[in-house]
Amino acid sequence: MNILLLILVLAFVWATITGAFTLLNLLLGAGIGAAAVLLLRAYLAPPRALRQVRRALSLAGLFLRELFMSALRVAAIVLRPDMRRTLRPAIVAVPLDVKSNAEITLLANLITLTPGTLSTVVSEDRTKLFVHVLTLESREALIADIKNGFEKKVMEVFAQ
Repeated sequence: MNILLLILVLAFVWATITGAFTLLNLLLGAGIGAAAVLLLRAYLAPPRALRQVRRALSLAGLFLRELFMSALRVAAIVLRPDMRRTLRPAIVAVPLDVKSNAEITLLANLITLTPGTLSTVVSEDRTKLFVHVLTLESREALIADIKNGFEKKVMEVFAQ
């Protein structure tokens, strides 16, 4: 977080706590905030750590959105009287750009936790993840969705 922004936030918090939003009180809050930042600068998170937290929250948000949307799609399929005609199960080999065990495991778990998809196995050379889907519209669309969604966000979280 930018130090100036942090000082402004602390000044606003000071004014909120004291209940006086006068210019003098905001300046006093900014002074106290600047002193606090100066004294605690060694303990404040470096920008890289904050960036990692932001990326992890972005991944969590994407997962929650995908979880909700896919749950609605699966519910719509299950509630149809002609469910057997709408099912098009398939297993698709998704090429992997993630390399580490942690990245592959996280990606596979995110896919498995999303209704309608299931990670089955990783190839021996760790270049493909086989994913079972309940309804397959297009292999290319499924691969693009995984690569541009979960895999991209997982790579961002683990990026240095």
